[in-house]
Amino acid sequence: MAKHGKKYTDVAKKAPTEAVSLAEAIAFIKANPIAKFDETMELGMRMGCDSRKSDQMIRGTVSLPHGTGKSVKVAVFAGGTAADAAREAGADFVGNEDLIEKVKGGWTDFDVAIATPEAMQEVRKLGRQLGPRGLMPNPKTGTVTDDTAAAVKAQKAGKVEFRMDRQGNICVLFGKLSFDAAKLEENAEAIISAIRAERPASTKGQFFRRVTVTSTMGVPVKIDIKD
Repeated sequence: MAKHGKKYTDVAKKAPTEAVSLAEAIAFIKANPIAKFDETMELGMRMGCDSRKSDQMIRGTVSLPHGTGKSVKVAVFAGGTAADAAREAGADFVGNEDLIEKVKGGWTDFDVAIATPEAMQEVRKLGRQLGPRGLMPNPKTGTVTDDTAAAVKAQKAGKVEFRMDRQGNICVLFGKLSFDAAKLEENAEAIISAIRAERPASTKGQFFRRVTVTSTMGVPVKIDIKD
């Protein structure tokens, strides 16, 4: 079990013990920063889905109204006009066979990978390198597309992915601690709404079992979410 410092312990003592509103949770965290750097804000959710059943898995993307505050490095696997369009849109790395060989060698210095359907025939073979890092392009998240320009712009503007893990948890970043409280609230609400829209029809009972808001080094604060 990780040992926390005095500052964390002091904040934990005055943190709300019961679930509060999203606005109250954000206000508390902003008023009680722990790190000296600009911490990332994160939503943590325990879902009422059975992760062993494929029809109850939750995965999707959402564009945050106010971005993530994070500089996103985008790699695009494409050739021809799709590659040119990706460069024009601001992609950090663009290539096809050359980029694939670089990744095969162990290079993964990017946050998001986009590929054209044609390039995916070879990119699929990079499962060992991209899979464990969650970087494999996927049509469901809009990262397998011929419209590389639109995909790059969406990622750069603050499009985030959410995916439930094997334990039924979802963690999604929604901005920086320095953001205005109202903007953080709107970003978080966009994520909650997007996940709610992905509720599997076969899920019974409470959908959001537990939802917390926290910062990189901060104390988790439980929030009240109505199904």
